[in-house]
Amino acid sequence: MSARGQVSAGELLQLVRSGRAVTRGALQQATGLSRATVGQRLDRLFRAGWLREGAGGPVGSPLGGRPSITLEFDDSHAVVLAADLETRHARAAVLSLTGEILAEHSGTLLVEDGPDAVLGDLGHWFGELLEKAGHRAEEVCGIGLAVPGPVDTVSGRVVQPPIMPGWDGYDIRGRLARAFTEATGAPPVPVLVDNDANLMAYGEQRTGFPDCSAFVLVKVSTGIGAGVVVDGSLFRGIDGGAGDIGHIRVGAEALCRCGSYGCLAAVASGGAVARRLAEDGVPAASGSDVRDLLAAGHPAASALAREAGRQVGDVLATVVTLLNPGVLMIAGDLAGTAFLTGVRELLYQRALPRSTAHLHVVTSRLGERAGLVGAGALVVEHLYAPERVEERLMALGV
Repeated sequence: MSARGQVSAGELLQLVRSGRAVTRGALQQATGLSRATVGQRLDRLFRAGWLREGAGGPVGSPLGGRPSITLEFDDSHAVVLAADLETRHARAAVLSLTGEILAEHSGTLLVEDGPDAVLGDLGHWFGELLEKAGHRAEEVCGIGLAVPGPVDTVSGRVVQPPIMPGWDGYDIRGRLARAFTEATGAPPVPVLVDNDANLMAYGEQRTGFPDCSAFVLVKVSTGIGAGVVVDGSLFRGIDGGAGDIGHIRVGAEALCRCGSYGCLAAVASGGAVARRLAEDGVPAASGSDVRDLLAAGHPAASALAREAGRQVGDVLATVVTLLNPGVLMIAGDLAGTAFLTGVRELLYQRALPRSTAHLHVVTSRLGERAGLVGAGALVVEHLYAPERVEERLMALGV
């Protein structure tokens, strides 16, 4: 927090949103500001429509008196758009500022069709979803997008994505902002882009494990990737490459889509399992096909999923030893009983007991919505960060 005399309206909003101080008196105590200064800065937030008064809190004095009026973040003043893009499928939604999904759509979108077409289609989806949710396009404050590749978060561009041909270095943020405007007629809004496993991890950690200081999610679908949340923030590495465990070499001879041999994704991803099933005459072309076979109890799919789980578990023993997480979550097309059994077999066999003594190995709680929830949360945390609140209040003239 800034020096006491410099505590901003944005920092007051942060205190209210986090629940650390939700009355005027608590804000004075937390910041050292005078009653008049707190009132002046809160007034800006009220005029912007970002704060509202809630119910009265408990009486603070044993002598009685009027209860303190609580302050609440008003999530009704705007909405967020989010999309989770996979290789052959996408999901999009309108979300409230507190993460509630107000309208949702999923359908076929082929990432190989290229960014211009795919992002244009997402713009149309957003327009239809806003009508379905009963919200105007002018109420949208930002868009979050999850993509199946490494992302340089400074530029919002994917960097050498193995399973996104034609997307390398493309201006995703600019194109999606234009697609939104083309579909709705509203002015462009900020667009944030991140890796799908990162945003799934962010969504799952925030909603299900907010007190876990080291959280790892592994998504096993067409490819394999991991998202890491440390102390409530995404760990991305220096240029967005953290968590790309699908390209750790495991000594096999299989050719990976990245052009190298022996990557974990080449032998243990949903795509790899689908290829092995197809070679044995079982119709499967993708991780989603494997997911359907597993749901139907197909014995060959279950056996291969368990074997893939063991290969992933061998790598995760190193990940767990390095990061010492409290929660290891398995998500994606293969995240069922057979795969999880395989992961557990090798993980607990190879990792030191000290590394797994307090580890919880679980499966996704948000399911297919995890990436949407994470993308929405990323936008909200970006737009309502204290320094950005000041910029936005000045732009609103309050």
